[in-house]
Amino acid sequence: MTTYSVPPLVPAATEGNLTELIAHRAWFEPERVVMSRPLGDGWQPVSAREVEAEVRATAKGLVAAGINVGDRVAIMARTRYEWTILDFAIWFAGGCVVPIYETSSAEQVDWILSDSGSVGVIVETPTHRELVQTVLPSHTKHVWTMTEDVLSVLAKAGAHISDDEIDRRRNSLTPETLATLIYTSGTTGRPKGVSLTHGNFLSECGNVVQGASDLFLKPGGSTLLFLPVAHVFGRMVQIGAITAGLHLAHCSDPVGRLLPDLQSFKPTFVLAVPRIFEKVYNGAEAKAEAAGKGKIFRKAAEIAIAYSENIDAKKFNPMLSFKHALFDKLVFSKIRTTLGGAVEAAISGGAPLGARLGHFFRGAGVTIYEGYGLTETTAGATLNITGHLKIGTVGRPIPGTSVRIAEDGEVLIKGPIVMRGYWQNDDANAEVFDNDRWFKSGDLGKLDEEGFLSIVGRKKELIVTAGGKNVAPAVLEDRLRAHPLVSQCMVVGDNKPFIAALITIDAEMSKGWIAAHKKDGATIESLRHDPDLIAVIQTAVDEANKAVSKAESIRKFTILGEDFTIAGGHLTAKLSVKRHVVAAQFAKEIDDLYIKE
Repeated sequence: MTTYSVPPLVPAATEGNLTELIAHRAWFEPERVVMSRPLGDGWQPVSAREVEAEVRATAKGLVAAGINVGDRVAIMARTRYEWTILDFAIWFAGGCVVPIYETSSAEQVDWILSDSGSVGVIVETPTHRELVQTVLPSHTKHVWTMTEDVLSVLAKAGAHISDDEIDRRRNSLTPETLATLIYTSGTTGRPKGVSLTHGNFLSECGNVVQGASDLFLKPGGSTLLFLPVAHVFGRMVQIGAITAGLHLAHCSDPVGRLLPDLQSFKPTFVLAVPRIFEKVYNGAEAKAEAAGKGKIFRKAAEIAIAYSENIDAKKFNPMLSFKHALFDKLVFSKIRTTLGGAVEAAISGGAPLGARLGHFFRGAGVTIYEGYGLTETTAGATLNITGHLKIGTVGRPIPGTSVRIAEDGEVLIKGPIVMRGYWQNDDANAEVFDNDRWFKSGDLGKLDEEGFLSIVGRKKELIVTAGGKNVAPAVLEDRLRAHPLVSQCMVVGDNKPFIAALITIDAEMSKGWIAAHKKDGATIESLRHDPDLIAVIQTAVDEANKAVSKAESIRKFTILGEDFTIAGGHLTAKLSVKRHVVAAQFAKEIDDLYIKE
């Protein structure tokens, strides 16, 4: 059993709460621009004083509606400016926030509102309101709609509530007070409410901000939040940015608006899941290929990776440096422009990034600091930071946190970032906490001698073949998704004679391939059995297989005619595959892989 601990930079809070992040910034730096709201194709800066006033006015409306200290209030919306204002307003009113993904089904909404006992819900659109009202529990008395100018509506309704009442409520909150119930999207079973306190977030954000101070506390620093705020990673970005006084903006449409918003807002660093970085890389490669410069791009990628690896090896190669400078003008500068032109660094979490992509981006001038955590650990439990960076790992424990590897390889976590427990679920709590309150993550990992953690798979996702071979699918899946044409994949083979895979094609990336191979009018469904496409995907499979032994390698695969999506129920909000859903929907395709030919 191996344990590694890092002492705290910010001690566990003994007093205070999250509302002070807003109130103190407004008091000490009232004119500092801390947020921007969308305005046409641009941005309207909002000062700390203005944010505090809007939060306070919104809180008054909630109080006027009868929200009491300790009440749960749900928010069902995409990431947007109003989300952050409402989040803090609920805390100013003394309440607890219950996020709901805007893609949730009526059944999921019913469960979360019922299980949490939410007395009110704020939805984004009238369509969301219609869905919510079909399952509204009797205890959920209020429904507000963001797009119907909810902030103004609440401010007007609460105009008669005094500032003293708001201060009384927010000052009654302590580090032990429940701040939020985040229902884990999970890959199996009914979602569980993760109880996170004000103290959890104060420890998480305070130690991450101080530990990565060169990113968060950089003068003039800014970040564009496009992760779901309903997810703990997006929530940590939001609260962390406010903790640091970063200039924060929101992108509510990562599919259609992310690149334009990055280029107009020009953040200095971003926080994202690996799929975003994969898409930036794949998009750049596809664009180069379409312009007849694919060979140049691939050579540039090789140089970027070699340059980054030389940094780790503390080697200096004059010729490599010359080539790197050349490709910086030809290729790398364009990658940075895609991210807005001002990004120098990024934090990646939610899934493994992969060493190759990490080295590429660092070589291209954007260092990605990979981290690891769960909803139950208030987002990041480990993080690579400047001065303590090892690409291919998820970093060392954040200050104040301890990580232990159990005898069976499971990652255990302890510290003030660990949740209070699952909401009203003693059985689940007994399963995930040992007698010394170490939290059992369910992930398998390794710690090196310097305390850097590597995640090798999910304990419950281990595939055991008919021959008794244990296979961690993440190793193969991460490599497969690195191919530009691959969107998603799922490795299968439990109790089967060999490992196989279901693979989906990236619709956007496939357009260039279809044009280049003169297959006009073809669809992904019609290309499923196309020999040319199968040959290309086979190269991706061959590359993935290099990471494992022959017994663990993918022997067969099938290309599906549709992609895995959140809306289709195949993916969680952080784009993890819901294995049981995919296995059930594509049971025939899986069975066909094992039919003897």
